[in-house]
Amino acid sequence: MRFLHTMIRVGDLDASVRFYTEVLGMEVKRRLDMEKGRFTLVFLAFPGADERAAQLELTHNWDTDSYDLGNGYGHLAVSVANMESSLAAVREKGGKIAREPRSLYEGGPLLAFLEDPDGYAVELIEEG
Repeated sequence: MRFLHTMIRVGDLDASVRFYTEVLGMEVKRRLDMEKGRFTLVFLAFPGADERAAQLELTHNWDTDSYDLGNGYGHLAVSVANMESSLAAVREKGGKIAREPRSLYEGGPLLAFLEDPDGYAVELIEEG
């Protein structure tokens, strides 16, 4: 077995694709427009990721503009090489920083949180 993808439902597909490609630097790997079911799937991964690497699936139901995120969802997590430069790039590209960087414990990695256009949390973890 292997992990294939994580799916999140999005209200504005174009805004979400822009966020994940322009702010986070992911690439669209595949897009499926399903006329019969009235939905679109967009699969994204980071550049250089092996084709078998886990991906993010954005699902846009054509007749739904927004979703209740519920209280069970936590966040997506992404590693960054340098928190300061990564957050500077996020700010420059108009991304929303929901929580500024901090460590959970002394000597621990820096963590920060972004918010995507639908309100989903994306954690950045500095790998050093």
